[in-house]
Amino acid sequence: MIMPSKARVHSIETCGTVDGPGIRYILFLAGCPLRCKYCHNCDTWKKDIGEVMTIDEIMADVIKYKPYFKFSKGGITVSGGEPTLQWPVLEELFRQCKLEGIHTCLDTSGYCDLENAEKFLPYTDLVLLDIKQINEEKHRILTGVSNKKTLAFAKDLSARKIAMWIRYVVVPGYSDDPKDIEELCRFLKTLNNIERVELLPYHKMGVSKWKEMGLDYELEHVEPPTEEQMKNIREIFEKYDIQTY
Repeated sequence: MIMPSKARVHSIETCGTVDGPGIRYILFLAGCPLRCKYCHNCDTWKKDIGEVMTIDEIMADVIKYKPYFKFSKGGITVSGGEPTLQWPVLEELFRQCKLEGIHTCLDTSGYCDLENAEKFLPYTDLVLLDIKQINEEKHRILTGVSNKKTLAFAKDLSARKIAMWIRYVVVPGYSDDPKDIEELCRFLKTLNNIERVELLPYHKMGVSKWKEMGLDYELEHVEPPTEEQMKNIREIFEKYDIQTY
């Protein structure tokens, strides 16, 4: 198979500290099939935006930060948008990173066909998996797509024993129903590779981007969850012996 030489890059953050362990080189790829109502990166949705870069150009830049990776046990994180849309890029980039001894991390919604995922997962050390909603109907309302691919992706990661961090955004009225949280916990308990579960309170930091792009932000009326609401949700996870951060 002839591998691609170019990626469509939305942006780059060279010293990230929240998207995986240590200091991270974060590559944001363009394009996303989801339309999450609370998305704070709606400017990444289109596939034809950003800068076209070769894999060699990206690697030349990444390698500059290897001393920081070694010191902090960091590496590269590829995010988006939905980075698995450019799965051939992930395959080539992560393969080269492993040759350089660089830790690889994928930040994804898991909305990916497994036959494509099997191309890049052998070179993937860690996956930050965003599960938006465990209930399929509510997931469609919140994101515009089914969650079947996401859940299948999670199961595949578990079978491959690839380390995984779960991220769950608590959106009042959309992803905070205790019944859904209970179902999510039961699903997570079937997986054997979860290292961390992060509960993230919904915020409105991306609203300005929606307005700049002339998009209708439907959750304008939704306020971030209170500390009490977050506490109640954490307690459900604790009932299932799942530690949250």
